[in-house]
Amino acid sequence: MENNVLVISQKETFIAMTLQKNLKNAGFGVYFSAPDVQKISELRDQVNIYLYYMDEGSAVDMDTVVYLKDMSIEEDTMVILIGSPDEFKEATKILPYENMAASFTRPLDMRQFMDKMRELTDKQEIENRKKRVLIVDDDVTFLKMAYTWLKDKYRVSIVNSGMQAITWLAKNKADVVLLDYEMPVADGPSILEMLKSETGTDSIPVFILTGKSDLGSVRKVMELKPQGYLLKASGKDALLDELDKFFISRKTLK
Repeated sequence: MENNVLVISQKETFIAMTLQKNLKNAGFGVYFSAPDVQKISELRDQVNIYLYYMDEGSAVDMDTVVYLKDMSIEEDTMVILIGSPDEFKEATKILPYENMAASFTRPLDMRQFMDKMRELTDKQEIENRKKRVLIVDDDVTFLKMAYTWLKDKYRVSIVNSGMQAITWLAKNKADVVLLDYEMPVADGPSILEMLKSETGTDSIPVFILTGKSDLGSVRKVMELKPQGYLLKASGKDALLDELDKFFISRKTLK
């Protein structure tokens, strides 16, 4: 997808119109919407950058903020907010700063803003060349740790349940899935079976993550016919090494 920006603002004020003009002149595709979740969602397939300009004198639309948080997590979208310190205080109750690609305080320095937009899209282009790894585990501590291990080399997304993985993969592509064997509600084997039964996900390589290394447990895992299995206790170097070998082998086969 090209860099298409959805400018969200209560009104098409002078600043909102200036933002759109500068973005268009810089080569961005530009769309506009009021902070209305239904209207915003109708454009989700056309845009990959959401820019919410929180107008002075208008209340922050929290439904929009919730939607933007979901987009920042679920899809390859950048979320950028412009507002006052008080508006940021309200918005970050829902959308943490770490979920934003950038934030700007009014009054807006347009040159600084455009420089940052170019920087962000250049970084995104580089990031898009990385292989995408989806990690599925109900252990939030392990998720965060594995994300930290892999994020410099791979594009990493994390979800904490099997059903979240199914939802994520319906909208996004992964080059490999790291799937925890033991999870509540829908465990690794049932999720792997679902993935293998659906066109579109049946060819995604899946490594089973397991905390058990005894022969019986390993055999049980391999009966599922995953791409392989990884011991969660192996650590950073082993995980990186296994993924590196996998992608090198795929490249060699091609």
